[in-house]
Amino acid sequence: MEKKVKIVISHRLHDAGMKVLEDAGVDVVITNSGEPKDMLPELRDADGVIIRIGSIDKGTMLQCKNLKAIGRPGVGVDDVDVAGATELGIPVVIAPGANTRSVAEHAMAMIFACAKNMLVCDREMRKGNFGIRSEYKAYELYSKTLGLIGCGHIGKILAELATGVGMKILVYDPFLKAETVAGWGYGYRAEMEDILKEADAVSVHTPLTDATRGMIGARELQLMKKTAILVNCARGGIIDEAALVRALREDWIQAAATDVVVQEPIRTDDPLFSCDNLIVTPHMAGQTKEAASGVATLAAEGVLAVIRGEKWDKVCNPDAYRHGRWKK
Repeated sequence: MEKKVKIVISHRLHDAGMKVLEDAGVDVVITNSGEPKDMLPELRDADGVIIRIGSIDKGTMLQCKNLKAIGRPGVGVDDVDVAGATELGIPVVIAPGANTRSVAEHAMAMIFACAKNMLVCDREMRKGNFGIRSEYKAYELYSKTLGLIGCGHIGKILAELATGVGMKILVYDPFLKAETVAGWGYGYRAEMEDILKEADAVSVHTPLTDATRGMIGARELQLMKKTAILVNCARGGIIDEAALVRALREDWIQAAATDVVVQEPIRTDDPLFSCDNLIVTPHMAGQTKEAASGVATLAAEGVLAVIRGEKWDKVCNPDAYRHGRWKK
């Protein structure tokens, strides 16, 4: 009797993704933890794994002799040992494009909320402080400048949304040419520092790598305007959180908003929560109904395809297909 395909999932996927797996007739095991040590007992004989929240390293992969595919319902792979997976011939399936609009809209909403001082005003209104309306900290976004640090799919959609309300766009992205950005009708800056100095709102859209970890610290924050807004819907760790807390407490910038933090889930006593001028959301920018359905479906379809021996194209490590196991 042929062995049933087994796929381990760290946390339940959106129903659309679960249906793909159920329709395929595979054995699905949900561990409710993305910690390698917690998943390992089920992973040892699994054909694939889909990690919503959690990580996997080469050492864990080596203990899973049947493992053929790793799936991520999104595009972030900073918690996956991609180099190790590639070395072992294990494709890492991602879901590009499925949540880009959701994340861009979330970033735009954060920019609006910060510019209009909404979080502070809501909190004060609940205390009976109607006079908060006369502090005049809110401002219009029309004619203001949005600086994008990274301008891939998400950044481009955010730029379109921002231009819709009359904002000017500046882009810093070392992977883009100045003439490409100019062709979109936006300004290009070769140095990130120039974006920080010139922009009224800065939105971060880069992956977390050794090069981007801590790329915005105290020195960079002090370059920004005192009325500036900083938004991060990319990855925790790109912005130095201790420096951000200081910047907000000492009014180096007016406000900030982040959908991501270094330690997730965040502790309730985290210093970030001591800042009244900071909005924090639970890594949900890509968790709209539409996006959750899309990324779950792509991750499930991709992992199944790879397990069947197909060279699925939506992987972050296509070099994995050069491994000997793919030459049979």
